[in-house]
Amino acid sequence: MTRLPRPVPADLDADQRALYDTITGGPRARGPQRFRLTDDDGRLNGPFNAMLVAPPLGHALQGLGAAIRYETTLDVRVRELAILAVAGKWDSAFERHGHEPIARDAGVSEDQLAALRAFTMPSDLADDAERCALDVVFALLREEDLDDAAYAEAVSTIGNRMVFELTALVGYYATLALQLRVFRVSPPAESGHP
Repeated sequence: MTRLPRPVPADLDADQRALYDTITGGPRARGPQRFRLTDDDGRLNGPFNAMLVAPPLGHALQGLGAAIRYETTLDVRVRELAILAVAGKWDSAFERHGHEPIARDAGVSEDQLAALRAFTMPSDLADDAERCALDVVFALLREEDLDDAAYAEAVSTIGNRMVFELTALVGYYATLALQLRVFRVSPPAESGHP
């Protein structure tokens, strides 16, 4: 059971309503949705409801998430593999609920999804760049750093920009996983997640 109230839009103050409108009217609402941003009464679902607790931080956080999803050089498959590695590390059922369908659409296999749920490196990745990106993500999640050799390999294979984007992705989705855990946000019962 969630620890936070889930207000309907009519109960939001002006700052909360501005954040709500940004989330529900931004790129997440315009693109394909694999989970609903709101319930039938307009309440925010998932991590977005928690952002209403502190609207200034919520704006910044949702903006970072939108930038990671819509403005990076990460292709959808690499992005979703990386997100699901974070979900595996944090055992985040809601992140899996929200991102496994997108990963499937991007060609991630059930075996690869099972590996990520177990927080292990998937086999049969598409190419050296994809493997390198996942090596970076797993190093960040396991060691909380890239040693000199791993950094040099990453820059040589995927470039500094993608290394930066992956560090931002890991930090953002780890923050969401922590908030989902602390506020006891679960995926909908019908999600069918493992």
